[in-house]
Amino acid sequence: MSEIRPNYIVDITDVVCPTTFVKAKVALEELEEGEILSIKMNDGEPVQNVSRSIKEEGHEILKLIDNNDGTYNLLVRKVGD
Repeated sequence: MSEIRPNYIVDITDVVCPTTFVKAKVALEELEEGEILSIKMNDGEPVQNVSRSIKEEGHEILKLIDNNDGTYNLLVRKVGD
């Protein structure tokens, strides 16, 4: 599989739930359908809650990358407008 290249990156490591999903959602709203967002977040609640909420919104989760420093990058393809 070729490397997935995001169109936009948002870092939400400096905020706590539920603001994490709000920031991720706002970033997704700025994208065009089919574009890819990389969301950098802390391990724990954000990984579980943001991933679940984005899936519930109907977007496609492409990959979750462990950065081995207590953070993850979630790659999401925007579906619909």
